[in-house]
Formats: sequence, structure tokens, C-alpha cells
Amino acid sequence: MTTAEQGTGATGAERVDPTLVAGNRQSLAGYAASHFRWHCEGGVATITLDRPERKNPLTFASYAELRDLFGRLKHAGDVHAVVIAGAGDNFCSGGDVHEIIGPLVRLTAPELLMFTRMTGDLVKAMRGCPQPVIAAVDGVCAGAGAIIAMASDLRLATARSRTSFLFNRVGLAGCDMGACAMLPRIVGQGRASELLYTGRPLGGPEGERWGFFNRIVAPEVLLAEALAMARELVAGPTFANGITKTMLHQEWSMTIEQAIEAEAQAQAICMMTGDFRRAYEAFVAKQRPKFEGH
Repeated sequence: MTTAEQGTGATGAERVDPTLVAGNRQSLAGYAASHFRWHCEGGVATITLDRPERKNPLTFASYAELRDLFGRLKHAGDVHAVVIAGAGDNFCSGGDVHEIIGPLVRLTAPELLMFTRMTGDLVKAMRGCPQPVIAAVDGVCAGAGAIIAMASDLRLATARSRTSFLFNRVGLAGCDMGACAMLPRIVGQGRASELLYTGRPLGGPEGERWGFFNRIVAPEVLLAEALAMARELVAGPTFANGITKTMLHQEWSMTIEQAIEAEAQAQAICMMTGDFRRAYEAFVAKQRPKFEGH
């Protein structure tokens, strides 16, 4: 129940048309994935790319399902953070050579554009969902796998991880799925240029020094650390976290003056939430606040 509903005594069903609720609030805890593993518990969803025998490559179908799932997460009221990982000792080797690369060489330009737009739509959906996305990167993280890690909000990795934006090594430009826009903002223009021109792997420790990875952890605790980080975010003011993600993304294309005004409006909205009031009351009572996400 929202703060406004608590104040008026009205229930959500009484205040909001059911068709509006159905279109903008949905549950994904019981989602059944077809092309990867999905688990949701305590507001934390875990996506596991699950083809370890091939280092977890993507197919046309898994691309499409990931795109659609992240699009649906925008309206999921029971998911507040997402962890994406790979099964076995690798994150993702990119597009499957036999199931994607092979068929692509036989397509015409309009069909190829359908594919490249679909892959870009996955990144748009990842950036557009309000939940923070944490990538748990171990072993091979190449091509589209590197892009998925890049498009995540936070990245944990192992010392043995090798992240490669290897598009030029297969005769393609480095400008894939937003890489030329996003990667320089994470590691800087010069470093991004090196990775995109050469396709060389970025090791875990070097990636941490460059700011691509937030932290390096041991392989055996990688997923546990990512889940712990996700649970910490879920325990926080999740509505406000969604606003933070939105502003981090949208302010890339704003002037400083526009950003300051946008943040003023965003923060004023957050000040209307019950979580803001709960934090104040907990501070006065010398207690730790218990956020509820609204």
C-alpha cells in the first residue's frame, strides 16, 4: 500500500482501475525461462546462461527471450535486483558460431538489420529496467557476453576472467550494441579504443584497475558475492534505486544544467515516498531504517 493509500484509507483496487494495474504491475517470480535458468527469491532474480559445454553462447532464441524478459522487468513489482551469471567456469562466449554466426553470413541486409536491432534492443531493455543488474563474470566473457557485462550496472569478476570485445577479430566494427557509447564512459576513451580496435582480452585484475569491474573475488564465492550485493540493494530503498539508475542513464545526453534540474525533480519525487519518511523516523529513534520500496 502506498503512502497516499494509507492516508486516505483507500485500497489500491479502489483507487486504480484494474486494467491499469494489470498493464503496469506484474509478477515475474514464477516466470519459466526457456533458454536459460531463472530463479527468483526475496526480490533477487538470477539469470544463468546455461550451456557450459559451449561456454554459454547465445542463440537467436536466447537473445529474444532475454530482450523480452528485461522488457517485462520494467513492470515487475516482485523483482528488485537481478544477477546474471554463466553456468560452469565461464560467463558467455558471445553469439554461437554455428547457430548465429553461420546463418548470418547467408542473410541479406534487411535481415541482418533485424538481428542487429534485436541485439541492441537487449541492451536498451537492460538499461531501461529499473532494477540494478549485477554481472558475475568468470572465465570467458566475449563478444555479446562482454556487452551484457558492460550493460549491467555493477560487475564482479574473478582474476581468471577474460573480457574481450572481439568484434574486429571477426571482421566487424567495434560499434556493437552500444559499445562505442557505453564503454568509454566506464573505462575512458583511450582504453575503450584499445579494447575495441584490438579485441584483446581484458583480464580481471586489469579490468578492476580500469574501473570496468567493481571488485575481484575468488571463483568459488563469485555468485554468492553477487547475490549478497543484490540482497543489500533489495534491502535498500528500491524505488529510489530505480530513480538512480534512470538518472545515471538519462543524464549521459544532458547538459549540466539539464541534469541538475532533472535531479531536482527526481529527488522531489523520492521525498514523497514512505521510505524517505521511514529513514527520518529511524534516524530520530536511533534505529536502522527498514525500507519497503515505496
